[in-house]
This record gives sequence, C-alpha cells and structure tokens, in this order.
Amino acid sequence: MSGAPTPAGGRGAVNASNLHGLDYRAEAAGFARLNHPIIDAHAHVHGVRAAALLREAMDLYGVGEVWSMTSLEQLETIRGVLGERIRFIAVPNFASKDRRASHGAGYLQTVRAFHTAGARIVKFWSAPRGIDLGHEAGEPDLLRLDVPHRRAVMDVAAALGMTFMVHVADPDTWFATKYADASRYGTKRSHYEPLERLLEIYPNPWIAAHLGGWPEDLGFLSGLLDRHANLRLDASATKWIVREVSKHSRESVIAFMERWRGRILFGSDIVTTDDHLETKSDKTEMAAKANTETDAFDLYASRYWALRQLWEGSTERPSPIADPDLAMVDPTRYTPMDAPIIRGMSLPAPLLRDFYHDAAAALISGVRGNPAATAARP
Repeated sequence: MSGAPTPAGGRGAVNASNLHGLDYRAEAAGFARLNHPIIDAHAHVHGVRAAALLREAMDLYGVGEVWSMTSLEQLETIRGVLGERIRFIAVPNFASKDRRASHGAGYLQTVRAFHTAGARIVKFWSAPRGIDLGHEAGEPDLLRLDVPHRRAVMDVAAALGMTFMVHVADPDTWFATKYADASRYGTKRSHYEPLERLLEIYPNPWIAAHLGGWPEDLGFLSGLLDRHANLRLDASATKWIVREVSKHSRESVIAFMERWRGRILFGSDIVTTDDHLETKSDKTEMAAKANTETDAFDLYASRYWALRQLWEGSTERPSPIADPDLAMVDPTRYTPMDAPIIRGMSLPAPLLRDFYHDAAAALISGVRGNPAATAARP
C-alpha cells in the first residue's frame, strides 16, 4: 500500500482533491499490481481533453474499463479517446430546458438511440433533489421512479433486454440538513418503496448506485438484496463511500461483501469535463471543482487513490479529498475543506477480485449474451 505523502520535492499542488499535496502519479506505484483490471461501473465521462486525463489515471491505478453516463452527442468523441475501454449507460438529456419531454416521451427515443450505439444499461435518476426539479417544471412527481411516463421508458428498456441503473435516496447527512423537511422530501426509507415495487415488476438486472443509496446501513442493504435477487449495488460516490464505509468495522464490511459476493460492483462516480481544465466565472458547481489541467488530474486520480486505500489498505489515514458534508452537519467542528479518515478494509484477494472485476464482467457478459433478456411482467 501507498505509504506516507510524497517527499517535498515531488509534492503536488494543494487543492480540494489533494489536501496533502500528494503526487498522484508517484503514489500509484505504491499500490499492489493486480492480476486483473478494475472495472469502474459508474462514471460520467465528458470532454475529450478531460477524458484523456482520466485515461491516464485509469492506466496508473489499474482501471481497465469504465462504464459512463456520457451525453448522447458525445458518445463517438469519447469513444475516440477511450476506445473499447468504455461502455455507455443511457441517460436523459439533463441539459434540456424541457424536463417533461427529456424525462418522458423524449427519453423513449434517447434510450433507443443509446441502445443502437451499443449501450446495454439505462439510468433512472430519482434522487430527492428530483422533487425540487419537478416543482420547478410544474410537475412535482416528474422524477418519481414509478410514474407512468417513467414506466413507459422502463417497458421499452426491458423489451430491449437492458440492465436498469437507479439512484434513490442520498446521504444521511443530506436528510439531516437539505432534506430535513419530511413533508416535502419524505423519509429516507420512503424513497425505497417505489424501487421495491419495480424490482418485482421488472425482472431485468438492476444496479442501485452508491451502495444502494444507504452505505450508512449495511443491514438495510442486506435486507434489500435478500428480497430482490435481480438487484446489484455499485459502490460509487467516492466521498460518500469513503466517509461512511470507514465508520463500519472491517469485520462487518467483509462479512457484508462476502455474503453478497457477485452482487457488489466497484465504481467511482468520477465526473470529467473540459471545463475542469479552464478558469471561468460562470461554471456550474460540478465544473468548478477544478480550474487547471493539474487540478483536473488530481480530481480524477484522487478518487481511485482514495477508493483503493479504502478497499485494499490496512491502516487509518486522512482522506486527501475535502468533504463539505462534515461541515454541513457540524459547522462548529468542521470547515468545508476538512476530510474524514479512511479506514482500510484490506479485503481478501479473492473477494477483491470479484468486487473489482468479476461481478461487473459477469453482469455485462450476461446482458450481452442474452439481448432479449427479460420483458416486463404483465
């Protein structure tokens, strides 16, 4: 495992993705060389220059393949950078000003276009923030998971034999702050009710992102997986996963991962964009995370560094990535530039291989091998 921070001569720039001034290129050499490539089953790759930086980070940290929610119009340009190392996940046009169309009838056509381009996974985003977006569009239930216009898209995707990826819920820290108004956002548990109904209706494989949206509660996740044999989880969303998984004991994490071996996939939730390489005054919150090529590389490489420390490491050390959720919950104790401790889980090698590679490889092989997979039940 990687040891102490790189000596001063090789230190990098300090930024929100590199609080300790690490040289992430040099740090990569401190990780074990794996006899299998890592499959990153959850990312958002945009921008040709940014994708090239991601490719370098993938090479350094042993990531052979990435599954990406890339916008439809960028598929060919991004494929030109990453070639066969990228698989695409169908997503709606989030940039559209007509949200009713882009998440309703328009998404039917988008999914078909993605499928024609080779995508075999379709994303249904239903985070609590979607309630606010729905109100802004004049349709509060616009992004509720089980409304008719979303079911219509699911029917098409099911007939095409696609795997469903879903984002439900959000961190406990957000339900304690951003979503404290239960009359508007409901309880965290309530967000799983439509998901569980749909898991019974559509027997296609499902992937619930970000450890199912509840890495804080491994017992709840075990119940979810136990009730629904067609469900898998990806362990993406680096800051959230590092913070919450590190709070569990190594024994409980290994027991959970071993029990559900083959159904837990590695993921990062890295978002790349060429806006990360430029200084602009009108950047979105996501694009403002980096302003130079150095910052952008740190943003991408830090996620693989932190996740490999979490899953392979055997020590406790501060995360190099600022985590504003700490200050969100306790502003008297933390600032937005503070970070949690990473507690290395030192997963056994066979379990690590399944998590890093085999579970995702088996899923995509099954989807590719059975293009007619499963249709929705009546």
